[in-house]
Amino acid sequence: MEPPVRIEEVWKTFGSNTAVRGLNLSVPPQSVYGFLGPNGAGKSTTIRMVLGLQRPDRGAISLFARPLETERVALLRRIGSLVESPSLYLHLTGRENLEVHRCWVCRSIS
Repeated sequence: MEPPVRIEEVWKTFGSNTAVRGLNLSVPPQSVYGFLGPNGAGKSTTIRMVLGLQRPDRGAISLFARPLETERVALLRRIGSLVESPSLYLHLTGRENLEVHRCWVCRSIS
């Protein structure tokens, strides 16, 4: 089964600052995937590229085995995201918060 998110050798620069350098990522089917890392690691930039809000300078992004670059509108109808200010339950761990969102997404798809 093809991964729902595939990022291949993606680069993004802003002037002389390289935000994402040669990123390769394949998110397995039926999984919840989160980005963790220090400020400036490229997390938000990567998510913005996956959502089609920014274009990579190089590389390719596909969702559901279809190219984001040419099928953005149709693909974005099938996904949701939490960017920058996610809703979190402070009494739960990071893993438990991801599980809450996974369960919500699974119910909305069924």
